[in-house]
Amino acid sequence: MKKNKEPEENLFEALALIEKEKGIPADFMLAQISKAIVTACKNSYGGNDDVSVVYNEARGRLEATLNKVVVEEVTDINREISLPEAKKLKAGVQIGDKVGIQLDPKNFGRIAVMTARNMIRQGIRDGEKEQALSEYQSKLQDIVTATVEQVDPATGNATLRLGKAIAILPKNDQVAGEELHVGDLIKVYVVNVKTSERGPRAIISRTHPDLVKRLFEEQVPEIFDGIVEIKSISREAGSRTKIAVFSKDSEVDAVGACIGPKGQRVGTIVSQLGGEKIDIIEYSEDPVEFIKKALSPAEVLGVALDPSGEKICKATVPDSQLSLAIGNKGQNVRLAAKLTGWKIDIRPESGFFGEDEDEELFPAAAKEDADEASDSAAEQTDEAAAEDAAPAEEQDVQDSEENL
Repeated sequence: MKKNKEPEENLFEALALIEKEKGIPADFMLAQISKAIVTACKNSYGGNDDVSVVYNEARGRLEATLNKVVVEEVTDINREISLPEAKKLKAGVQIGDKVGIQLDPKNFGRIAVMTARNMIRQGIRDGEKEQALSEYQSKLQDIVTATVEQVDPATGNATLRLGKAIAILPKNDQVAGEELHVGDLIKVYVVNVKTSERGPRAIISRTHPDLVKRLFEEQVPEIFDGIVEIKSISREAGSRTKIAVFSKDSEVDAVGACIGPKGQRVGTIVSQLGGEKIDIIEYSEDPVEFIKKALSPAEVLGVALDPSGEKICKATVPDSQLSLAIGNKGQNVRLAAKLTGWKIDIRPESGFFGEDEDEELFPAAAKEDADEASDSAAEQTDEAAAEDAAPAEEQDVQDSEENL
């Protein structure tokens, strides 16, 4: 005949299962159970919460004892015990000592038991929240491989599992045109972690530019080791990304390192982003050179910077490459502007008909030139007036001398 397991054995098996499935440490749950037992004792024994709860390793069980004060005459049975009764439990006790009476949870009242159960359930929920918060914070501003567990057909929002935690990937943070299915493994970027009364919540994204940055750090050892540095990224998720890189070692080609042998490194990243195109550009401290490279694949003949000091420039390209430089719906020049931090005006080599380039491109500088020209003209007018006035003054002097 199979012997039934002791309740304590069942308890520790349950705690081990909770730790395995939910990641809640058994020690944490034991602490919650201990608190629940103390509360149950307080409710069952007239508010007496002088209770000791210990884990007996030798017996493999939790033991709870209610402490009472030894007195000559008992007036409160919940807090006091007579000397003869105390000596039955512990030899040599005296008046004023405390003795511990071992408790049997079966003797707790129904309300006390229900309160203890609710406390244990709350402890599990708190443990799950702590575990989720720890899971999220360990991946904050990093990428994680998540499993798609559910996709809402109405909103398009996807429920993802990140390790032992759950997070929601909103539709507007998904790559345009990408279809997610239950069971898919995808890379997401943990943008932020927020806490509320309902527990911690991870803000995740597939469209954030730093997702691309972290993917390059994973795939390119030179970036991970700090030899190659990512200077800036501009991205339109699902379509195109431009990334500017710089090598701190003159013998290491930053662009080549990111592309990898036969394009394997960048190819892996492109596949993880659903085929998104990636332009890898060598960063330059010279804004003219940087802007030229940022507008690739278009050829740039020249770049004129705004003389007023504003971060505005004019890039001149061959007439045949005007559309390539601008890109589809302006995407290429838009990404180049974000990458460099400069407002870029694209001009064909032949120029636009009837265009006053300097005035249209650099209005502040043109106004300054106009003001200078106006001031110069005013000065010339004053000088001419002075010259005209001089002969008249001389004639007046001569007339006066003749009259004398």
